[in-house]
Amino acid sequence: MSADATPVKQSPRLLAAARGGDERAFGALVEPHRRELHSHCYRMLGSPYDADDALQETLLRAWRGLAGFETGRPLRPWLYRIATNVCLDAIAKRPKRVLPVDHGPPAGAGEGPGEPVVELIWLEPYPDEALGPESGLAAPEARYEQRESVELAFVVALQHLPPTQRAVLILRDVLGFSAREVAESLGTTVAAVNSSMQRAQKTVAERLPARSQHQTLRELGDDRLRELVRNYVAAWGVATSRRWSRCWSKARPSRCRRTRTGSAAAMR
Repeated sequence: MSADATPVKQSPRLLAAARGGDERAFGALVEPHRRELHSHCYRMLGSPYDADDALQETLLRAWRGLAGFETGRPLRPWLYRIATNVCLDAIAKRPKRVLPVDHGPPAGAGEGPGEPVVELIWLEPYPDEALGPESGLAAPEARYEQRESVELAFVVALQHLPPTQRAVLILRDVLGFSAREVAESLGTTVAAVNSSMQRAQKTVAERLPARSQHQTLRELGDDRLRELVRNYVAAWGVATSRRWSRCWSKARPSRCRRTRTGSAAAMR
């Protein structure tokens, strides 16, 4: 089963009412798809907040374009077509991201700037509360697939792709749409989709770790994971106490107060 591929029944009655201007009917019609559309926008954009905006724009365009939706066709591919193009529009309009100087390496007096930061550190992880099967029909494996498809390592790899390749890979590999459906969504040919898919798969494969985060977690098991968390918290506490002691020993109380309230960098 592909991520987000939980079957959803489409109600002709709701569709007819929504086309007639019933906003509540439209809400009921698209609600089963809301979570998966948000995940899709996150994969495309790399930010849950940008995904929020893209989802709202997707639903607005769907509401305005409902009259042109062909009766008898499934709603899900149509919504994904809209969401994908909303994300592509957002990427095209997105200004170049400028990293704060804090993220660059330190440089001494008289030295030039350090090497630029090349990692996509502006990416944000997907919130756990936004995950989960859309209904009780989904098997546990489907939830793991959903999680793996929004893991930060995977989303980082996606951001190295040109926007169209990114869309093709997500629609084909993650969501399971056919090459013909993807070509229709993007206004291109099946041959172009297959070519983009090959290049995208190669780029992503070069950047992904050998095992996904959730594969590692499943192999560790709950007991080992709890042990690792306890060890990490204990080590963090020891390191924090030592830095705190060094800070006070240098008679810099004002800086220490800033450190203790959350600026870990000040302790270095």
